Amino acid sequence: MISSSVNAERRTGVSEASGEVAGGATARPEAGGVAEVRPPGGAFVAETTPDAASGVERTALLFERQALGCEELGSPFYAGLLRRAAEDVRAGGPCADAVAGYEQAPGPDAIALRLLGGVHALVLTGRAPRLAPYYPSAGGTADASRSDACWREFRQVVADELPWIRDWMTRPPQTNEVGRANLLIAALLRASVDHPLPIRLFELGSSAGLNLRPELFRYSAPGYTWGSPDSPVHLDDAWQGGVPTWLAEAAESHPTLDVVERHGCDLTPIDPLTESGALALRAYVWADQPARSARLRGALELAARHPAQVQRLGAAEFLKGVHVQDGTLTVVWHSIMKQYVPAQEWAEVSAELARLAGESSAEAPFAYVSFEPERVGNSFPFRASVRIGTRDRILLAEAYPHGLPAWAM
Repeated sequence: MISSSVNAERRTGVSEASGEVAGGATARPEAGGVAEVRPPGGAFVAETTPDAASGVERTALLFERQALGCEELGSPFYAGLLRRAAEDVRAGGPCADAVAGYEQAPGPDAIALRLLGGVHALVLTGRAPRLAPYYPSAGGTADASRSDACWREFRQVVADELPWIRDWMTRPPQTNEVGRANLLIAALLRASVDHPLPIRLFELGSSAGLNLRPELFRYSAPGYTWGSPDSPVHLDDAWQGGVPTWLAEAAESHPTLDVVERHGCDLTPIDPLTESGALALRAYVWADQPARSARLRGALELAARHPAQVQRLGAAEFLKGVHVQDGTLTVVWHSIMKQYVPAQEWAEVSAELARLAGESSAEAPFAYVSFEPERVGNSFPFRASVRIGTRDRILLAEAYPHGLPAWAM
């Protein structure tokens, strides 16, 4: 995944934003929000935007890079639309008008995903009835044989709703990708082996805070299930190549986890219980990925029943108010957000994490969990890890940017 991962999106305190590297979150900000995908058994290959590109051509190239990310992450529908939109940008069409002024925007700003999200929101709210028949998320069909007709309607919607789309473009993409809870629950189970205590969960870059309820989801893979079968959120095919032995054993010994506190921070938090907040989240899920849409619907249902607090704060400021507590396991976690935090602030974040680790004890343990892209040679695999107290960091797994599937390292 890549920026898109594909999900990309953000800023300093950070939010989960797009997370799509090419879909959501950019593994390499300099890659322009393109996706970096690691096929099973393969390696992440970084695509970079030509340094010489500028202006309209740079924007078009970023659209094409995002198209590659969407294609590699299972969205041929969006890949096709973005390639046509790139040509429309070059030709000075409606898409060029929609993104005018963003020619020098950093890749992680995910301008291409903002355009797709704005149009998707119009489809979901019934304001683009002629385009809806091509959108699976609205009950339509993404049929390659009708791609020309779909593109004509897409382009017309951008032209007809330009002021609305221009306003939408000012907001960073946020999908709050629920699939990443797959890595979080694995880390929580690993930490609970050493510290079987009630959990206080703190998330950096929480967006809408949907991943603050990981123990309420259902996870499954061949030979592995965890969580209530009645959960509205099912993360199926969570692991490929076999579930790690340590996870299978931890899941068996800890069939439930008790999360007693849920807190998060984000510079631009979304309230998932409002109509506008839910729409923002739904609009940034790729229209031809029904499994992701279903997970989001379930997570929104759980959010209404199990409150979580997301503060409008940067990551460093947020952590200054976090302390370990006797009789509980304090956990700080984040996923695909570090790249959006300025280096100076991340140094403060690191200092706060070191403080918490130093304050921890057997009676008041602390664990730090992350799921982020890491440089390994010339590639950037997305890796989940946990560090318990002041011990060495434990690499748990690699996964696609959306968190599914994961595979043992």
